[in-house]
Amino acid sequence: MPDESESKLVQVIRRLLPFTTAGCIVAILYVAWVFMARRSENRSLEKATEAQKQKAAQEVTRTYGSDKLKIVSFYTTPGAIAHGQKALICYGVVNAKTVRLDPPVERVWPSVSRCLEVSPARETKFTLTAEDAQGHTETASFLLRVK
Repeated sequence: MPDESESKLVQVIRRLLPFTTAGCIVAILYVAWVFMARRSENRSLEKATEAQKQKAAQEVTRTYGSDKLKIVSFYTTPGAIAHGQKALICYGVVNAKTVRLDPPVERVWPSVSRCLEVSPARETKFTLTAEDAQGHTETASFLLRVK
């Protein structure tokens, strides 16, 4: 008797095998299609991101000149203050790796446009020094008058 039930089980499996095999093949093809579609979409997104980066780099170059180190702005507003008042020191650099402000007011970093609030006790000469990755430096200074 065990042989009859075993043979019935084998017969059921043999009848179902083509359908399960076909189902597995369809599932594998679907998963492969999903992976390929996502890979293709990721590649197109990476290309679009790279194109945006290049466009931004070209815009910076067009706006601020070449890829050389440059201090594009360094000024104070107002140009003179009364004792105890505050002024803004603003700076902008392109293609800089590091930026240093003397005398130090607060932490500074390369930026196209950044302002710091200062309140010096006496007339002070501020100097901005920018350095690029190749070691080239550029410096700009101004005198903030305190009345």
